[in-house]
Amino acid sequence: MTYDLIVMGGGPAGYNAAERAAHSGMKTLLFEERALGGVCLNEGCIPTKTLLYSAKILDYAHHGEAYGVTVTGATLDHSKVIDRKNKVVHTLVSGVGAKMKGAGVTVVNGTASITGKNAEGFTVACNGETYTATKLLICTGSSAAVPPIPGLKESVEAGFAVTNREILDLRTPPKHIVVVGGGVIGLEMASYFNSIGAEVTVVEMMDKIAGPTDREISGILQKNYAKRGVKFLLGAKVAAINGKAGNGTVEYELNGKKESLACDLVLVSVGRRARTAGIGLETVGVLMERGAIVTDECSRTSVPGIWAAGDVNGKSMLAHTAYREGEVAINNMLGKKDRVDYRAIPAVIYTNPEVGTVGETKESAEKAGMKVTEHTISLRYSGRYIAENESGDGIVKIIVGEHREIVGVHMIGSYASEIIYGAAAMVAKKERVDDVRKLVFPHPTVCEVIREEMFSI
Repeated sequence: MTYDLIVMGGGPAGYNAAERAAHSGMKTLLFEERALGGVCLNEGCIPTKTLLYSAKILDYAHHGEAYGVTVTGATLDHSKVIDRKNKVVHTLVSGVGAKMKGAGVTVVNGTASITGKNAEGFTVACNGETYTATKLLICTGSSAAVPPIPGLKESVEAGFAVTNREILDLRTPPKHIVVVGGGVIGLEMASYFNSIGAEVTVVEMMDKIAGPTDREISGILQKNYAKRGVKFLLGAKVAAINGKAGNGTVEYELNGKKESLACDLVLVSVGRRARTAGIGLETVGVLMERGAIVTDECSRTSVPGIWAAGDVNGKSMLAHTAYREGEVAINNMLGKKDRVDYRAIPAVIYTNPEVGTVGETKESAEKAGMKVTEHTISLRYSGRYIAENESGDGIVKIIVGEHREIVGVHMIGSYASEIIYGAAAMVAKKERVDDVRKLVFPHPTVCEVIREEMFSI
């Protein structure tokens, strides 16, 4: 069977691109080995946000007295939260399936592998059948990185250690969870389990949490969770993980000393790796680097006719980046010049408070040789923020280039996830300070502090 386009992988990059291609008249085939929606829909973005929302409701109940609302006896049934998570995921996966059917995309469930190229195009094998297409879009995503820590493999097999996939199906929450890795996944899960009453310890190799997030903002986030009882071991290297379901230890080195920490569950969240093994890239000579497919800003690989989008290229492992990369690939296949602007990719940490960030930090800009200034304003300049946050310490940082253009915005506080897209538009369009001053922001809102700060720059 011959198609115009074969898409390998049905996550955000793949299913969105397949729909765009089919609507543009391309005969499109989509392979997915597990469930449509990929990691994001099934074991990432959506499931975690479902859990975090339940935890947020519980937090509101527990702290209602400060706002004149007394709630007694508020509890959370973790198993029911998981049931609701599964319902949400099922609804959305079914929706993606309906979109594929409506667009005319042929979907094949199974593990696909490139087998080569012939006169008709690229060949892909799946479930004993061979399919051909003139163009390929590789969207096989990523998987949780499992570092070579002594005892980790055995602990995973015994149910003592889990990744982001397994933790979302736990029916009984741990009493004490150790989170290895203080990045986005680790922090969001630390937030959830802390809210529902578990003892939480975060072990991070770096001297700060939240990866490349602005240091002051990551510090505010850490301070907030430390007040809630989350313990942070920064600059700590895990030496061994040993245990069985419900009981074990994490051994680590900190300040030259070896320590041991007892707990009943370990979440390993030290990053993700592109899923490129076993998909036949060697048969067509696609260029790789550090296990990821090398792509340009148009999502093209080193092989004409083959594109790659999403986590598999290792550039920006975010679902919304994947959407955009897939769209750019399809546009270029159709002869429409398009490119991904990696300068303006927003990122969010869905903790409470939320963190939103886009563009350069002062540190990253200076490393790149840019001349910038940094401007910070407290969210307490917002009437709505004060009305809704009894003791919030949120801030917004605006990074301004030498021509007064906005090159970065970073914030921690209420609605950061919903505000940061506007800041991303400013960065993408290279808006200048004077341009933003002329924009009308709704009042009272949290986002209007961005405009407020422009009059101080």
